[in-house]
Amino acid sequence: MKLLRKILFPIVPIYFGITWLRNKFYNLGWMSSRSYDFPIICVGNLSTGGTGKTPTIEYLIRVLKEKHKVATLSRGYKRESSGFIIADDNATAKTIGDEPFQFYKKFDDVVVSVDANRQHGISQLLSKVQPDVILLDDAFQHRKVRAGLNILLTSYGNLYVDDIVLPTGDLREPRAGAKRADMILVTKCPQSLSVSEKERIKNKLKPLSHQSVYFSSIFYSEDVCNEHERFSLTQLKGKQVTLVTGIANPQPLLDYLTAKSIAFEHLKYQDHHSFSVSEIETLKQKEIVLTTEKDYVRLRGEFLSQTSSIYYLPIRFQIDNHNAFEQQVTSFVGSN
Repeated sequence: MKLLRKILFPIVPIYFGITWLRNKFYNLGWMSSRSYDFPIICVGNLSTGGTGKTPTIEYLIRVLKEKHKVATLSRGYKRESSGFIIADDNATAKTIGDEPFQFYKKFDDVVVSVDANRQHGISQLLSKVQPDVILLDDAFQHRKVRAGLNILLTSYGNLYVDDIVLPTGDLREPRAGAKRADMILVTKCPQSLSVSEKERIKNKLKPLSHQSVYFSSIFYSEDVCNEHERFSLTQLKGKQVTLVTGIANPQPLLDYLTAKSIAFEHLKYQDHHSFSVSEIETLKQKEIVLTTEKDYVRLRGEFLSQTSSIYYLPIRFQIDNHNAFEQQVTSFVGSN
């Protein structure tokens, strides 16, 4: 794959030019973008995934849902449906996508919806649900909607300022797109990130005067669980564990399990992988299947409902200087 990306380097200037022109046309008003007199928060990135959008959306839900009626709007990547859908008891990962389904399973008091056309999705939510705030999931490049608050994510291990556009790099658009952000959240940081390292990163990012920069970390749980039970991760020692991952970057999870002395067979799939019938049958033969929460909602709900041998490892999401972050978010929602 790395060799292929290098071979495709001559395409980089073409991709750069197309995406740069598209943004320029939106910035100049030559392509229409709709604003709303209503609090809409967009969470997205410049790269092709793996920056932690899902835990960030969940964090925002927890911050806002006690005082506001919250709705999420996602594209519903790789779902086997189309159009606007509000999740209900009939929803599955296939009908609304794995990440929206995860939101739906975790938050009873939040409206979860999907629509590839964000303008249409917003209009449907406003007419049918009338939420207090809408969280747009992975919509930073969806320029037809102008959100009131744009939160741009960039991974500590792969800052957008160190990357180039597709197909050789991972950026969906040129780095200048970061100027549209109101908040920049550096995700997946080490737990012991020093003050000097934070300042170094801020200097690299060169935020504009109106942009605030925050740092977040992901912590893996000490327990594994499913709908029926929860127990210590250490109880997996000495057992035949099959780790199944369909996420962009599973390496931190592999490192964590190794550090905990958990021996495992790793079955690695692409992000949002759709498991085939034969793959599911193979997994059913395993003694213990351990996976991520995102993969679990697909595997458990669709194929493994008759077995309790599949578990997921929860994560905890923490934002440094979280009071300031939450204050900025709640102030935006309250002022609209």
